[in-house]
Amino acid sequence: MLLLVLAVAGGGYWYLAVRKPAEQAQGRRGPGAIPVVVTAATQQDVPIYLDGLGTVQASATITIKPMVDGKLIEVDFREGQDVKRGDVLARIDPRTYQAALDQALAKKAQDDATLANARVDAARYAKLAASAYTSAQQADAARSQVAQLEGLVQADQAAIDNARVLLSYTTITSPIDGRVGIRQVDVGNIVHAGDAAGLVVVTTLKPISVLFSLPQQALPQVAEAIQAGTPEVLALPQEFGPTSAREAIDRGMLTVLDNQVDATTGTIKLKASFPNAGLKLWPGAFVTVRLNVRTWRGATVVPPVAVQRGPAGTYVYVVDADQTAQRRPVTVGHEDIGLAVIAEGLKPGERVVVDGASRLTEGAKVTVVPPPGTAPPGTAPAAAPAAARQGSRPVAGRRTSGAT
Repeated sequence: MLLLVLAVAGGGYWYLAVRKPAEQAQGRRGPGAIPVVVTAATQQDVPIYLDGLGTVQASATITIKPMVDGKLIEVDFREGQDVKRGDVLARIDPRTYQAALDQALAKKAQDDATLANARVDAARYAKLAASAYTSAQQADAARSQVAQLEGLVQADQAAIDNARVLLSYTTITSPIDGRVGIRQVDVGNIVHAGDAAGLVVVTTLKPISVLFSLPQQALPQVAEAIQAGTPEVLALPQEFGPTSAREAIDRGMLTVLDNQVDATTGTIKLKASFPNAGLKLWPGAFVTVRLNVRTWRGATVVPPVAVQRGPAGTYVYVVDADQTAQRRPVTVGHEDIGLAVIAEGLKPGERVVVDGASRLTEGAKVTVVPPPGTAPPGTAPAAAPAAARQGSRPVAGRRTSGAT
């Protein structure tokens, strides 16, 4: 009799503690409910980018070459120094060219004196010819002599100007603002105007340019963006991982769209300008370029995993208030690794399935579960181990290792 009573009591406890909660949970889910993870569609402004590979180029590159021959007597820059336009970079021995200028000046002074005397003679012969004291032919010859000497003086002036130009070439200045590179010639060497290497290269780093290319299919989007204004361009480091997760090195503006498509590669070339205030972009480096062609205002956005593809096109599973999954055809306006923009077929706030869609059919009953790795609602955090709670404090009534 006692055994019978114990058996009945044990069965009742099993039903109340185990069976009945399971039946209640099954009733809430409904028969055959499929566990899924859902998220709500959101509304936000989404910038649309086109990604390409770019090469950094200095906005100006000048090879400083001597314009005259001579001995290099002075170098007035340090390698890697920033220089301004007009700063003196080097000097060539000017003595030969100074002597040529002095000679040209002396020749002109001599011819000026001869011309002055010829003009006096021409005026004298003109008066004598008017009084019939000399022939008209002699007066004409005097005037011709003046004209010849005037031409000679003009030639002397041209020689002076040329000598001054050659003398100015002995002082070499920077034609642009920029940074000098590695010096190619040391003081004491004889330099020539035909030297190919030059003295040094000056490059403009602020601002700096990036040349990149995009597929020709992107041409309508790029042209539309240019018509709307000056598109923004981001320069990103060459790293693994999604471009949307990388921090931009610098932000610039699109400046040039090439006037033709490269027929060999089917791409279009573009150039962007960056302020490069921190000098993080360097000529010759490769960067990832993101061109902002538009900003989608008030777009309906879902995670890319929510978008499914089938023979009829793209669709999502929408979970309604009755925990029923509905297959909803949608039009995807833009998609990248971080989000998908739904142009048609979905409203902000509607719940879409992001995990478990492969097991769903139209009208299937579902139960919403938290994402993997997330504790269910109402679950208390695990208690800390006793040792962690106690820490290094000694237990009352127990001696420490150092006690005597």
